[in-house]
Amino acid sequence: MLGVLDVACGLLSDLDVEAVLERVLEAARGLTGARYAALGILDRSRGELERFITAGLDEVTHVQIGALPRGRGVLGELIADPRPLRLADVGAHRHSYGFPPAHPPMKTFLGVPVVVAGDVFGNLYLTEKCDEEEFTAEDERALVRLAEFAGVAIDHARRYSGVDTQRSELGRTVQALDATVQIARAIGGETDLSRILELVAKRGRALVSARSLVIEHERGGEMVAATGAGELVPGLIGKRVGTRDSLAGAALRTANTLRLEEEPNRVRFERHDLGRFGFRANAGLVVPLIFRGQGHGVLIAADRLEDGPAFTADDQRLLEAFAASAATAIATARSVELERAGQRLAAAEQERARWARELQDETLQNLAALRIGLARQLRKGSVDTLTEAVSDAVAQLESEIANLRSLITELRPIALDDRDVRAAIEDLVERARREGLRVEVTIEPRHGSAEQDGTDVETARDPITQRLASESAP
Repeated sequence: MLGVLDVACGLLSDLDVEAVLERVLEAARGLTGARYAALGILDRSRGELERFITAGLDEVTHVQIGALPRGRGVLGELIADPRPLRLADVGAHRHSYGFPPAHPPMKTFLGVPVVVAGDVFGNLYLTEKCDEEEFTAEDERALVRLAEFAGVAIDHARRYSGVDTQRSELGRTVQALDATVQIARAIGGETDLSRILELVAKRGRALVSARSLVIEHERGGEMVAATGAGELVPGLIGKRVGTRDSLAGAALRTANTLRLEEEPNRVRFERHDLGRFGFRANAGLVVPLIFRGQGHGVLIAADRLEDGPAFTADDQRLLEAFAASAATAIATARSVELERAGQRLAAAEQERARWARELQDETLQNLAALRIGLARQLRKGSVDTLTEAVSDAVAQLESEIANLRSLITELRPIALDDRDVRAAIEDLVERARREGLRVEVTIEPRHGSAEQDGTDVETARDPITQRLASESAP
């Protein structure tokens, strides 16, 4: 009995169900001297065995035996009547089915039920006691006690495993919530699309422990590699693929997550998607970014770093939940972009209208009045009056030139007030690229330009201002 207690202490210290089952079999053999031990686990119907775990058989014999028992014959006796069963010759039992080819000979038999939390979990079977002896009543009592402790240990391990699983799920949920909060904060404090995409890539990669994560952003009928995190191929960001043949386009059209480890998807990714540009993945997830039925792009997570490279079903659900929040952020940023573009267009139209009013109401009307006055003096033909009229006309022209110069100054880009020409042009090019335009610019200042003699560059290169300045000079 002390041996049973020692074994029981060892069982109760184990928190893994599979480890407990293996220890039960080895303990049963050690306590009774049985050569072979098996544990049959019942299915949900409790009418046959769902699993059959053995100890004492080598792998070769396992393969030769073939299909494992389902609970018929003598094994079925314990299922139908879960009470200890001890036999001197198992083959002589009226319900014996015999043994399949390659099965080792077995004669003596001892079986007891294993009860977990009030329900029969399965049965513990022993055969072939050492020295060809029969199993004794003492062996039966020891095995019954062991089965009782095994039931407690299995229940303990299952409860712990359930708690551990719940803890892991809770941890992943907290991670997803944290990532979602970060995205929400980004929406509240940042509306620049490129920065939001960068944040989504970094958070999404950390969430599922991916080697790398790339966001393909749908723009103008193409999928653009907008940003990424982790190990990326040089030059990958900015590459474009079509929506019709690419895997990203397929995920976006179907609104379903696609797995890169599936052969058709892998081939499609390598031929028509970022795989063309050297982006490799042994496994991965292509998750669509959908907001209110509209697709905005996809997240491509490649190769899980822990227990990978394939991502688990939990990883997929986690990344899909994260993608829903990310899609909201991206859609919001796009709306802000469109609103800002509309505001800029409205402001530009207002400026054009103001310029038109100023030219029409002041400069053009004054010039028209000057023309009429000069024409009237010419018709009179008086030299004195004509000289006076020309003098007045010159003064008025100088005033109008000053007005035009002021208006031209207002048309000058605001960026030039704080930076030079090169920086202003580069800023304009960068903003155009963020809008999805392909822009290539080479800036080569001309030698001997106005920059070298200290004059204002924009004024010196503006032909209208130059002409006005020269004509108004005394």
